[in-house]
Amino acid sequence: MAATGMAGFLRLDSSTETKPSITPRFDVPKRGCDCHVHVFDPGRFPFAPSRTYTPESATAAQLLALHRALHISRVVIVQPSVYGTDNSCTLDAMQQYGPGARGIAVLPSEVPSTTLDNLERAGIRGVRINLGTAGDTNLDHARGRLKSAIEQIQGRKWHVQIYAALPVIAGAMDLLHASPVPVVFDHFGGAKAALGLRQPGFDKLLEFVRSGKGYVKISGAYRASDEAPDYPDVVPLARALIEANPNRILWGSDWPHPDTGAGRKPGDVSPLLRIDDRHLLNLLAMWAPDAALRKTILVENPATLYR
Repeated sequence: MAATGMAGFLRLDSSTETKPSITPRFDVPKRGCDCHVHVFDPGRFPFAPSRTYTPESATAAQLLALHRALHISRVVIVQPSVYGTDNSCTLDAMQQYGPGARGIAVLPSEVPSTTLDNLERAGIRGVRINLGTAGDTNLDHARGRLKSAIEQIQGRKWHVQIYAALPVIAGAMDLLHASPVPVVFDHFGGAKAALGLRQPGFDKLLEFVRSGKGYVKISGAYRASDEAPDYPDVVPLARALIEANPNRILWGSDWPHPDTGAGRKPGDVSPLLRIDDRHLLNLLAMWAPDAALRKTILVENPATLYR
């Protein structure tokens, strides 16, 4: 296995060694979990015709290679929008990864309970509402999607995962507080680092995390900040969320870093963002300097939520 530098994942070739530069700079605790990745395998699982972008391939084998290099042994594979409600690729990737994998599905509006039973047996632990990829900021639409998702999984040990802008999340807080199932927010809850701790809605997000009803993924720092590679303006957001409730914080790499931005036709191949995954993991030590706290985030919280 050879690292591709800043390419965001490992490509497999004839080499048998992993370049030392991919190794983390802190001791990753055993059973550490990357709580947000996607797998794209269009050669075996064609993308949905309705997709809004077309990513490059990023397979389960490449994910496994990266995680071995990063000393990560558990993962949550999140259904990406390019596959719509066909979760076949995600389920296949979970199986390839092994018993350390769990998944988040995207469901159609109507789904039989037997299908949900099968998904749960396969390791699915939640349903995703993705409004962020398409830039959907319609609050009424978001509230409707949230109500529907909660009804679909009520009575199960699942959760609703939301990728949306912070104002949308803030506008649905009454529904979120009333939810009978846990709620997980992707990528800093949609907060923008440049707007700081006083940006509208961030106080409501902190309050929700503090209540224990919701989790936030401190993932995809490059989606919250333009200040690569260290994203210093993300530090106050990360630390504020951790301080609000360290038992409700999850870490994710957002591998393989799809570029979902506008400017291309949906069918044009969109190169993956060139992100250094080792550096992303090392940033966690900046946000959570204490080793015991990192273990809570990387091991204990995922074990509780994803079982």
